Amino acid sequence: MPASAPTASAAPVSSSPFSPLRIPFFRMLWIASFVSNIGTWMQNVGAVGLMTELTPSPILVSLLQTASALPVFLLSLPAGALADLVDRRRMLLLTQTWMAATALVLATVTLLGFTTPWLLLLLTFMLGLGGALNNPVWQTVTPELVPRPELPQAIALNSVSFNLARAFGPALGGLVIGYFSAGAAFLLNGISFVATMYMVWSWKREPQATSPLATERVVAAIRGGIRYARFAPPVQNILMRGVCFTFGASALFALMPAVVVRRLHEPTSFYSMLLSCMGLGAVLGAVILPRLNKYLSINWRVTAATVAFAAGLTGLAFADNHWLLYGLLTLVGLAWMLVLNSFSVGVQTVVPRWVQARTISLYLLTIQGGMALGSIVWGAVAERLDTTWALAAAAIWLMLSTLLVFRFALRSGEALDFTPARPRLEPVLAQEPVPTEGPVIITTTYHVLPEHRQAFVFIMDQLADIRRREGAIRVGTYADLADPTRLVEYFMVETWEEHEQQHERGVSREEAELKLRARQFHVGPEPPVIAHLLAQHALPLPPEQPMVPGSTRLVASTAGEATS
Repeated sequence: MPASAPTASAAPVSSSPFSPLRIPFFRMLWIASFVSNIGTWMQNVGAVGLMTELTPSPILVSLLQTASALPVFLLSLPAGALADLVDRRRMLLLTQTWMAATALVLATVTLLGFTTPWLLLLLTFMLGLGGALNNPVWQTVTPELVPRPELPQAIALNSVSFNLARAFGPALGGLVIGYFSAGAAFLLNGISFVATMYMVWSWKREPQATSPLATERVVAAIRGGIRYARFAPPVQNILMRGVCFTFGASALFALMPAVVVRRLHEPTSFYSMLLSCMGLGAVLGAVILPRLNKYLSINWRVTAATVAFAAGLTGLAFADNHWLLYGLLTLVGLAWMLVLNSFSVGVQTVVPRWVQARTISLYLLTIQGGMALGSIVWGAVAERLDTTWALAAAAIWLMLSTLLVFRFALRSGEALDFTPARPRLEPVLAQEPVPTEGPVIITTTYHVLPEHRQAFVFIMDQLADIRRREGAIRVGTYADLADPTRLVEYFMVETWEEHEQQHERGVSREEAELKLRARQFHVGPEPPVIAHLLAQHALPLPPEQPMVPGSTRLVASTAGEATS
């Protein structure tokens, strides 16, 4: 039965790893997501099996992975921008419907025997488009449904759903394909989206404060998200640590099949057992996560898990004992879940809601980029040297990456409150500008005693970072050479529309605190003066009209020439 987000927010906070499942809507959505994840893994198995039947070309088979991954690189940033601009519930319904329809079309053409290798690649790519648009907005749903203190448990449960589906989905897909056909697996995948679509449709989402300005462009929104991340150290640290970890960890996923076949000389069933051990480790990680959160900060959780992952890579490189490998891969699955859970919680909680989806899309793009680049690098090392030394080198990389804890410290924002401290003062305008006009400069004039200038400018420098995150393309503080007490702080935004959006978001608590400290340095009976300056652009002059014979101007000109 659907529940609203406010009801979820009022749920009592618990340290149990399963406490988010007490929230009715999250529980039902988790079950629906689990069913959909199983369908996705059945789809993957069916697509690979069908492609090998349709063509012996290894290139076309490998292109299936490219068709699934390419949309993430193409659409991750636009998807995050859209999720911040439009109603997220409607966007989820659209993406889920798109993926369901695509899967059903693929099932139909397969069951009718019309599938070709290129048609399979095209429909796989279309499914990937839906997934790339769906992922950023999907990850913003969980923070709306559960209390912030329970967010790590909720994200861990989502990871459990994915790993359980990874364990059961391929096996179930193999049974369906064996007894029926790949078309039946595609059909079940299409049907599996129905449960998620119904739950999203039933979501009685509380109306959110969204911008009434309909002309905000996606490209401008993408730039705004990148600009926010560029000037937000907590986000930068997560992205840096994330790409360094996935670059090293990708060696496991890229080289484990080769290790099983070439070094250990084991069948693919042993590879499946190792994957199952990783899934078991992820489940164990979700169970112990609340206790770890009590004793380890996010920094040391990621560091300890990275060391554990490096140990698993070393074991995979040199160990031969099956039970030792089972234990190490269980440890690897646990470490993988802890690291990605910490990154995911961090990136969702250290940013305000208006830029949340864009930040998540940047995070997903960074993680995918680290995995893709690492797979190429470690594969090349294994080709030139050996899989053993490639895995060992990746383990050394991960150990060295733990030193980043001293320069790129992670921060959890579960206790942060991004509710605006107050609304912004409405500007005094003689006329309303056109929304697309710009750029716009906003100035605030203070009067500060010379002996307090350095302390005041220090506060303005901190405020400048907030201005940049909020969308300013230029910032600065200037002193009037004719009046030593007069200091002008300014920031520039690209359009009047963007400044209106800043007004709608209100004044953040951090900004309000800095302004209050700066206001204490202001002297004089009047408060600081705020001005809004709109750039003026000269209109093009009309073209000069050609002269016709007999005109006064032409006669005067020729008369002058005759007498000169």
